[in-house]
Amino acid sequence: MTTDWATLIGFVGMACIIGAYAYMTAKSEPNPYVLHGTNLAGAAFLTVSLLVHTNWPSLVLEGFWAAIALWGLGKALRARSRSV
Repeated sequence: MTTDWATLIGFVGMACIIGAYAYMTAKSEPNPYVLHGTNLAGAAFLTVSLLVHTNWPSLVLEGFWAAIALWGLGKALRARSRSV
């Protein structure tokens, strides 16, 4: 079995999402920029992989994952601007 570049990028994306989940679970007050930024990066990497090796349900899932990460980053930015 050979591993191409798209699969390797997909594994990086998977590691980002798993890492973000582990970080959220380990920290009592996770940094939202780290959490959502890592999730967004993971979704982006997995999307690149899925555009090469198309799996429509997973591709749609990554779209929602990215949208939720962007929403979380937006909430963090609004909260930050209110506290300044």
